[in-house]
Amino acid sequence: MRMRKKQDLPSKLCVCCGLPFAWRKKWERDWEGVKFCSDRCRQQGAAQAGSAAKPRNSIA
Repeated sequence: MRMRKKQDLPSKLCVCCGLPFAWRKKWERDWEGVKFCSDRCRQQGAAQAGSAAKPRNSIA
């Protein structure tokens, strides 16, 4: 198999930071399920989803 240039690989936008990221070999089996560009974004995205589900008590 020939090498592909990075610009020829499929890419997506990160759900957390909104930056584009390219396909990686380790994501080959689950490319459709990949939503985040890095572990940092995945952790922040999970934290944001958890905080959004819980309403905050506001003192007015």
